[in-house]
Amino acid sequence: MRRLMIYGTILVLIAGCVGRKSSLLLDRPAVGPVTEEEGVARQALWTFDPMTQSATKDGIEATVTFYSHSDLLKFFSDKKIFGAYAGLNPYFPENVVFYVKLMNHNGKKIRIDPNEFVMLDDRSNQYMPLSPDYITALAEYHGPFATFSRGLLEEARPGYFGIGFPIGKMIGKPQRRIALLKMATLQSGMLYDGVVCDGLVAFPSPHAQVHQVKLFLSNIKTSFDPSDRPQAVVNFSFDFTAVRRTL
Repeated sequence: MRRLMIYGTILVLIAGCVGRKSSLLLDRPAVGPVTEEEGVARQALWTFDPMTQSATKDGIEATVTFYSHSDLLKFFSDKKIFGAYAGLNPYFPENVVFYVKLMNHNGKKIRIDPNEFVMLDDRSNQYMPLSPDYITALAEYHGPFATFSRGLLEEARPGYFGIGFPIGKMIGKPQRRIALLKMATLQSGMLYDGVVCDGLVAFPSPHAQVHQVKLFLSNIKTSFDPSDRPQAVVNFSFDFTAVRRTL
C-alpha cells in the first residue's frame, strides 16, 4: 500500500512538471504587431533559398547557411564533432537555425555578439536569437510523459528529504541537449586577425504566411581605440525566400 502511495505521488509530481511553461517561454519571441503573435513560433518545416550566402566587408568574410531539420540531424549525428553526445538534434520545429561562419582578415581584432543578430520577415516582424536556455525550456515543456519509464518509477524510493529518484537517469537527456547546444551555438567575444569562428544561431519559426526573410549579422565591432571602445561597426544582410512545409 505504501509503495502504491509513493507511485501515486511520483505520478502527480511528474504530471505537474510536464507541459508547464517556463517563464522564458512566456516572453514574446518576436517584435511586431500584437495580432501577429499567434502565428509566430509555431511548429513548421521551412526551406530558405538560397541555402548558403557569403559576403565580405572591411576584411571580414561572413557565410550563412540555413540548416533544415534533416541538415541538423546529419550535423548532430557526427561523432567526430560531438563524440558520445552525437545523435540528438537539440532544436525543434518551432525554431529556424542558421550556421554562421566568420573569418577575420581585416588586420585588427573584431568583436561579435550573436545576441545582436536579427531576423526580419515580410510581415513587419523582427525575431531575436534564442538562447540555449530558451531551447532547453522548450524541451522541458515538450517532454512527454512516456520518457519516464516504468523502470524509472520502480527505482524511485523514499529519500531523506522526500521521494528519491535515480537522478542520473532523469537528467541524462536534458544534460545531453544542453551539452550539444553549448558546443554548437555561435559564441560571442573577440575575434583576432586571422581567426575563424563558426556556430549555430537559432530564431523562432516565422509567421506561417511569410514569404521573404532577411538575416542581419549586426554590430560586428571593429577599429578599437586604446580604451577598447569600438570606433566602427560592420553589418551584413542576407535575403532568403521562405517556403513553409507542413509537418
